[in-house]
Amino acid sequence: MSDMFTMPEISRTKMMTIAALCVAMAFVLNQISLYRMPMGGSITPFSMLFIVLAGFWLGPVWGIMAGVAMGLLNTVTGAYVVHPLQYILDYILGFGALGLSGFFRKMKFGDLHIGLHIGCIVGIMGRFVMVFLSGYFFFYMWAGDRHPALYSFLYNITYIGPELIATLIVISIPVVYNAIKRLQPN
Repeated sequence: MSDMFTMPEISRTKMMTIAALCVAMAFVLNQISLYRMPMGGSITPFSMLFIVLAGFWLGPVWGIMAGVAMGLLNTVTGAYVVHPLQYILDYILGFGALGLSGFFRKMKFGDLHIGLHIGCIVGIMGRFVMVFLSGYFFFYMWAGDRHPALYSFLYNITYIGPELIATLIVISIPVVYNAIKRLQPN
């Protein structure tokens, strides 16, 4: 089996602990809402980063599981649900998509390790795709005269876009990037 899915140098207990700590940090930061959208979604201070890090540090399977755990925890604190499939898109698949960052953990461009940045973009945009689909299929009635796809795009990019940009800026700060690399389990 590919080392993308198994990491023999790290015990399962250590991997579970790291994933749980990432979920806990994401959950705490998710409770701090800088801006809350009327029908779900909010700008939080880097809450998606810790699920992206779970994927980047532990691989895609563990990252996706951490994201799903985060989505389930969001249910406890007040999920906005109008349909079971909408719940799956927004909370299970949406947060799970953040773990896609794990597919880019070993990506390099010359001497520059760009996997964290690409993984962050892919993971957060994966979440955007899920919430976009949810908005298109389950919240179209609020689109008014706009096309449901345009409405869903504009609504969801309003909170996911700023968080993506802020997260990319923060991980590009050399001291933060170096700390993330040093904390990466071996």
